[in-house]
Amino acid sequence: MVHRFPVRVYYEDTDMGGIVYYANYLRFIERARSDWVRSLGIDQNAMRDEDGIVFAVRRVEADYLLPAKFDDDLLVRTRLITVTGARLIMAQEVLRDDALLFQAEVTVVCVGEGGAPARLPANIRRQLHELRGISAF
Repeated sequence: MVHRFPVRVYYEDTDMGGIVYYANYLRFIERARSDWVRSLGIDQNAMRDEDGIVFAVRRVEADYLLPAKFDDDLLVRTRLITVTGARLIMAQEVLRDDALLFQAEVTVVCVGEGGAPARLPANIRRQLHELRGISAF
């Protein structure tokens, strides 16, 4: 399953030259991941309140390929690569039309109180394992 999330580039997203500031790509892909999790029916507030765990980004490997500019309509694609007991690895791409502008591999982990590693709830782990079988861009 590939999740698609549209993003419009606003003036506040750009630098003095009207080019998207590099750190804002991380904001775009974060929004897309949050939307993807919500679309799966996973309630992150309930996960925190009932299970005492939250998702945290552990690692991002990113490639900036082409610039996005003010007023561009972009698309963020997110696809699940790996699910383990406490970790998710996702591929994310930012595109303008068919042009690939940015790509990243993001590792998200589950943590409990105080930042200690924690396991994903079994029902969420099962759901994500089922998705992994249909995950080509």
